Amino acid sequence: MESLIFSLNATVPVFLMMVLGVLFRRLGWFDRELAAKINKFVFRVLLPLLVFDQLAEADMGQAWNGRFVLFCLAVSALSVAAAWGLSLLWRNRAVRGEFIQSSYRGNTALLGVALIQNMYGSSGVAPLMLLGCVPLYNVTAVIVLSLCREGEGEKPSPARTVRDILTNPILIGILAGIAWSVLDIPMPAILDKTVSSLSGMATPLGLMSIGATFEMKKVLGRSGPVAAAAGLKLVGWCGLFLPIAVLLGFRGPELAAICIMLGSSTAVSSYVMAVAMGHDGVISSGTVMFTTLLAGFSLTGWLWLLRALGLI
Repeated sequence: MESLIFSLNATVPVFLMMVLGVLFRRLGWFDRELAAKINKFVFRVLLPLLVFDQLAEADMGQAWNGRFVLFCLAVSALSVAAAWGLSLLWRNRAVRGEFIQSSYRGNTALLGVALIQNMYGSSGVAPLMLLGCVPLYNVTAVIVLSLCREGEGEKPSPARTVRDILTNPILIGILAGIAWSVLDIPMPAILDKTVSSLSGMATPLGLMSIGATFEMKKVLGRSGPVAAAAGLKLVGWCGLFLPIAVLLGFRGPELAAICIMLGSSTAVSSYVMAVAMGHDGVISSGTVMFTTLLAGFSLTGWLWLLRALGLI
């Protein structure tokens, strides 16, 4: 019950931020034009600062565990590959792109660190988990969304895909954060507070943007890919990969971090990036909405099971 209450305290406020976006639209305070501008600002400025802030301040060398990082990387890559294969069930390339990204890209940065700190008293392996999955999440998202742009007849351009990868603001933030951490560059207090204040705006603004543009009729029109992506994110990947992690000997904080990485709700940035790269965001917003609402129960269930088995 304590774990459930903590999980709900972490996920329900996220869901309520989306509800506020819906409310603000109905009150006339938000409209599609404003939401689009907010989304662009979050994508180009706030999200890059968020991932930079998380990685720059992480002490990668203090508790380095290459085996754990490699497992997180491998599992993330296998999730992408499996989602890509399942996406062939839909003919529309644009549907495939959002389905793939929504089904594998978890809210690890927002929920992972908080949950691990609550369970073990410190962030521990959380920075290593982020290193193992966040860069891959973003690189593959750029590739997938570039190759699966709106318009079935549009052929993907290799040059455009490479350009999108090299100029993606979030990837630039990741590389800068890793370099800052590896080189052990001191963070001046003024810069630290400025970056932290700006990066703290990324999630609430992104969530309200989702709510302001959320249309249930459109989501229901694509209920198949939304339900499939949500099922994979909340149940599928944990059911598939957690037994492998146990067999490989992962226990305690490492296994808990893997569980959170696999079973957390779909990341807000999946919607932000999808819209910024020319998709309508319907599947992304629907998956973010429903996985956020249900993740408090499903993730708590997975953690309870691992604890009951004496694995964490």
